[in-house]
Amino acid sequence: MGGDFGPEVTVVAAARFLENKKDARVILVGDTERMRPRFDGDADRVEFLHAEQVVEMDESPTRALRHKKSSSMWKAIELIKRPGAQAGAQAGAQACISAGNTGALLAISYYLLRTLPGVERPALITELPGLNNSVYMLDLGANIDCKAEHLLQFAVMGSVLVSALTDKDKPRVGLLNVGSEEIKGNYLVKEVDRQLRKMSLNYVGYVEADQIYQGGCDVVVTDGFSGNISLKTAEGAAAFIMHHLKAEFGRNMLTKTAMMAAAPILQRVKTTIDSRRYNGATLLGLQGMVVKSHGNADEVAFEHALSVAYAEAQKNIPQMIDVKLEQMLAF
Repeated sequence: MGGDFGPEVTVVAAARFLENKKDARVILVGDTERMRPRFDGDADRVEFLHAEQVVEMDESPTRALRHKKSSSMWKAIELIKRPGAQAGAQAGAQACISAGNTGALLAISYYLLRTLPGVERPALITELPGLNNSVYMLDLGANIDCKAEHLLQFAVMGSVLVSALTDKDKPRVGLLNVGSEEIKGNYLVKEVDRQLRKMSLNYVGYVEADQIYQGGCDVVVTDGFSGNISLKTAEGAAAFIMHHLKAEFGRNMLTKTAMMAAAPILQRVKTTIDSRRYNGATLLGLQGMVVKSHGNADEVAFEHALSVAYAEAQKNIPQMIDVKLEQMLAF
């Protein structure tokens, strides 16, 4: 029910997702009268769960926790089973995907699911495009202020996720900083750097913001304040570039002809930097899987968020983190 468009996007995307993932099932939680007419897919693999309330996009997390226990967001998160549970419509769900209020989603998820042993705070992580390979960055906004131990836990969780999804035994982990030199950075970053060098992770050192997409590492670790700004800046820059390319190519007949000749190249560039292909940030560190979609996601973007949850559910990411966290933090 959340996001800028609600069932007009989420329900349509769910039908498309089921068409492409023949072994998946979906439970749509919300106002059934609004959802049912918009679903045009495999009726045997969808279940509608009615919810009387909706968490509004501008509602405070505290109010959502206290007064929205009958909301679609609350009921959807309640469906999630703990790591290792069997999926199924009657048993519950393996993951929750929402385009709704981010603060409320984080608060309700934390309250209902709790964190894994050894994890103090969950963190948002997502895939980003890189020159030679994708890069995953966390935290993207769940934790504005962090301590050293939080960033160390983020590093472990990010490494486990990337290892599971890419089959890389030792993903390269970098720490976001204002410079690559050892003397650069604030006290927090320097302390985390010192601790990471003692751990068994494949730690490659500091990463500057302009290096995130250069392919030098697989996981970028930072606090939620810096991570969110970095992500939004990159998305804005990509939109800025595409806007001006379109404007320049459409300036006159000569440039329009040039655009037709360059169309295949431009399409590949557009596809590579299209933020819809990277929609879906996972809330790592909980005893269950929650994926946050952009609120302005269209059908393509929300379907991708569903695919993110599907891929991670197959790997049972929370259980993998639970198994490896104690070992990797024992230094």
